Amino acid sequence: MTTPTAHGRTIGVAVPIPEPYGSELQDWRRAFGDPLADAIPAHITLLPPTEIDDADRSIVHTHLKEIASRFAPFRVHLRGTATFLPVSPVVFVALAQGISGCERLSQAIRTGPLDVELSFPYHPHVTVAHHVSEEAMDNAFDTLAGYDAGFDVSAFSLYEHGADGFWRRERDFELTGKGTRV
Repeated sequence: MTTPTAHGRTIGVAVPIPEPYGSELQDWRRAFGDPLADAIPAHITLLPPTEIDDADRSIVHTHLKEIASRFAPFRVHLRGTATFLPVSPVVFVALAQGISGCERLSQAIRTGPLDVELSFPYHPHVTVAHHVSEEAMDNAFDTLAGYDAGFDVSAFSLYEHGADGFWRRERDFELTGKGTRV
């Protein structure tokens, strides 16, 4: 994760996982021994950690509001587990539905003032184990293999990374587009 400069902040944009699923997945992440379980709320990343200048904050808010106005709400269905091994030691809950909606949102968000290059190809997911032992990763993979939850996405959220290492939800952007649901 990046650390903000004296005149900047580190932000991220994500779909927050609603209750009861958000707390449930966070509890599982904690149970698997992930050291960041309490610092990162359960989410689907749309924009990875990105540093912005304080002076650009209102420009970023305007950009995100405009993006949200172009997209209609859509459905996400979480089902089963997968991993990024051997590229990255991550176990995640996979999206069975809503992949296209997340991909389109992510691509639109990563334009204009948030035009950032990704380190890896975009793949929407919900991390449940990272920075844990191989045994804990196997446990996470097996334990949540039958995970199944669905919810409507009617907004995405701007998060800010605090000096204490915790990510906090700062503002929601309602999806108000009139297009067809994805």
